[in-house]
Amino acid sequence: MTSNINIEVTLDDEKMPSEIKFTAPGGGINDPHKVKAMLLGLWDGEEKSALRIDLWTEKMTISEMSDFYYQTFFGMADTYLRATKNTALSNDLKAFAKTFLQKAGEELVEDIKN
Repeated sequence: MTSNINIEVTLDDEKMPSEIKFTAPGGGINDPHKVKAMLLGLWDGEEKSALRIDLWTEKMTISEMSDFYYQTFFGMADTYLRATKNTALSNDLKAFAKTFLQKAGEELVEDIKN
């Protein structure tokens, strides 16, 4: 059995993402679903290195990006716990995620004031 995840990126005249859509029929997402950003991490076991694709559209606000990263860190902590059973490191990552969101929110408030 195989399952496909398809990602379609529309670029503007400056070759920057203007629209990102994906489908995942095996996961029940049959129609293209629009998103403002994506982070894709892959592990090359032969090279022992991480490969990444990080894309976002100009419609993504700084506040949304901060929340996106917070949720990503938190999700990574849950995944790490399931994979390793290392509660201490998972909890450390969750604590970092909370601190990150707090600091990002403070910076956003400062930017609004200025």
